[in-house]
Amino acid sequence: MSDTLAPLYRISLPLMLGIVSAPVLADSPPVQPPASAVFSYADLADLADSAPLVVRAQPRKVVAVEPERARGLKPGWGRFYVEARTEAVIAGTVPLGGDLRYLVDLPLDAKGKPPAFKKKSVVLFARAVPSRPGELQLVRPDAQLLWDGALDIRLRGILKEIYAPGAPHRITGVREAIHVGGDLAGEGETQLFLSAANGEPAAITVSRSPGRPVRWAVSFSEVVTGDAVPQRDSLGWYRLACFLPAQLPAAANISPAAADRTAAARDYAFVMQQLGPCLRNRK
Repeated sequence: MSDTLAPLYRISLPLMLGIVSAPVLADSPPVQPPASAVFSYADLADLADSAPLVVRAQPRKVVAVEPERARGLKPGWGRFYVEARTEAVIAGTVPLGGDLRYLVDLPLDAKGKPPAFKKKSVVLFARAVPSRPGELQLVRPDAQLLWDGALDIRLRGILKEIYAPGAPHRITGVREAIHVGGDLAGEGETQLFLSAANGEPAAITVSRSPGRPVRWAVSFSEVVTGDAVPQRDSLGWYRLACFLPAQLPAAANISPAAADRTAAARDYAFVMQQLGPCLRNRK
């Protein structure tokens, strides 16, 4: 996701000193609500999952970049050069010094001012710039959030899931769907084989028996366990609800009989209904 945006941010920060306008003033700046009150699990997971570094920092200097120098800037937004002090490395193994520099895009109010964040703690989702100590490149132009205690707790929980051994890997789609009917009317099993970014196996099994609730399970390994249903706002849920297509692709539905293909599509729709929508509030 971030790779398509990266070229916009590959600007030498020392050169930025010659293309910035006056420092941003703190005259009645708009108030930015805490990220913990605004962003969903998926919003935070999108950022955390794409960032080699998650850093808490305190901006000390904020300077507006001239709009004509800010390529790809969204209407109503401004780009800013920031110098900050490292407060903590929340995730990542790249050594960081005390001084940081980066560019960030922020929404502007009717007076053209960004939310106030100077001398406040912020969380940066970034990567280090090779051969430029202290220089960071945000994984997205706006990948800076105001820090607060509630955000810290939620974010650390997500990062713990991401870095856990055997964590659910990134799902990219449905590779094959096969339904096999049982001996009794209404009995059958659908297996949904998923494609993953790292090539590792992943599958969903949906089982139906007369007089019993529909059962389903997901596995991110070779073996499908008996009751592995991911809870909402967990990494396993995020991998499925936020990246599987809304409907079973026809090309993946490979059962030879039409009735079995219909059953596979029905079971896929059941899984998506059980997962529920992937809510994202970041625009």
